[in-house]
Amino acid sequence: MGRLDGRTAIVTGGARGIGAAVARLFTAEGAAVLVADLLREEGEALAGELGAAARFHPLDITGEDDWSAAVAAAEEAFGPVSVLVNNAGIVEFATIEEQPPERFRRVVEVNLYGAWLGLRATLPSLRRAGGGAVVNVSSTAGLMGYANLAAYSASKWGLRGLTKAAALELAPDRVRVCSVHPGPIATPMTSGFEESTMTGSQPVPRFGQPEEVARMILFVAADATYSTGSEFVVDGGATTGSLLVAGGPDK
Repeated sequence: MGRLDGRTAIVTGGARGIGAAVARLFTAEGAAVLVADLLREEGEALAGELGAAARFHPLDITGEDDWSAAVAAAEEAFGPVSVLVNNAGIVEFATIEEQPPERFRRVVEVNLYGAWLGLRATLPSLRRAGGGAVVNVSSTAGLMGYANLAAYSASKWGLRGLTKAAALELAPDRVRVCSVHPGPIATPMTSGFEESTMTGSQPVPRFGQPEEVARMILFVAADATYSTGSEFVVDGGATTGSLLVAGGPDK
């Protein structure tokens, strides 16, 4: 028996990176997955790889009509949705002074408003399924601050707050809502960055792999049945604290 046998999932940003790893792991555990993304070629290739248990559906997560169509497509193909993974997101590096206002708004629109739209659009289907789980993929930037990432940090802190509010509101519907907070992960978002520079001060000094985050998301969706409004961190210890030499500078 798979841990997600008989369940229907929507995974946003599902064509590559963490989303693709989630889609692969979910189908291996018995779920049917709607791979939702704007990257049609990569999304269709992944769905073809996964076979009958997966469908690709183009989705702009900032569009209300797009979300309605995605939920309808998932229900038509597989039945009511019982797992939503709000994984799609964008990042933009800029100082507060230099970032144009429209770019700040765009990051927040995708990372926070898009997740809110998805949760709202999927809720009737989650009710029809008798309940389920929503996993919002935030970031360590939703737990601490980063210079030159004001828009991204604001959006990921906002997603953390949305998670807690939704967990309280949706408890009567038997819908659990949790957030997962990855640190530096080897995905297209971190390509071009030096691994040692980004991770050298962590207790686990390397990039995480998408599959490591996917396993945490699977745990939250399938096994963490007494957790809602909770935060699950996958960061190589990045948010634990600073690595200082014990005993002071002379040691």
